Amino acid sequence: MQVFFSNERQDNFLILDEIESKHCVRVLRKKEGDEIHVLNGVGGFFRAVVFEANKNRTVVEIVEEIQQNAFPGMQTTIAIAPTKNMSRVEWFLEKATEIGIGEFAFFYSKNSERMKLRYDRLDKVVQSACKQSLKAFFPKINEAKSFKELLMEYQDFKGQKFIAHCNDGAKKQLKSAYKKGVEVLILIGPEGDFTIEEVAAAESKGFVSLSLGEARLRTETAALVACHSIQFLEM
Repeated sequence: MQVFFSNERQDNFLILDEIESKHCVRVLRKKEGDEIHVLNGVGGFFRAVVFEANKNRTVVEIVEEIQQNAFPGMQTTIAIAPTKNMSRVEWFLEKATEIGIGEFAFFYSKNSERMKLRYDRLDKVVQSACKQSLKAFFPKINEAKSFKELLMEYQDFKGQKFIAHCNDGAKKQLKSAYKKGVEVLILIGPEGDFTIEEVAAAESKGFVSLSLGEARLRTETAALVACHSIQFLEM
């Protein structure tokens, strides 16, 4: 099944942008009358036929529209400190999107080693992962901010709030702390972990310290474990 993305609709037609059009026409050699599938990122999944094959602007006609329902992972937000190696961040976004997640948030803390992100690149990773996993809802990607700003932004968050870290002290296990069917936000620290002061600041804002197991995990692995665990607990 060839799946494309389009957020431009005109009556019963969808317009593929230049990148999608080139992949459709040049790479896959689709022509007028060929059937493809298209998703729009906000729940719409379409069966369509190529109406006008053009490498710069391909027009497809909708044959069937299927509105996907929201899935459990959409209630999950993972806030993560970007890793020094950007490919690890992209790997996490790809896999978490395939598993199912509602929102990504990024922040910079004391031990962070990366301060810049290419959001256009991250958008493409998420889009590709949605097409691969046939998910018509694209997760939201929030621009990075300081750890202090992040805590302020989510201080009135009505769902469950956790901070996963390896520091000493009392920590809960996700399987016993998580409440099924409720929105959840999990903070994942940088490669050097959160500082004691950062953990205390988060706890003062209502975050609960969390353990993801006995093993010391890489940042992107810990984030993916958290994401997958929520999906598993929702089953």
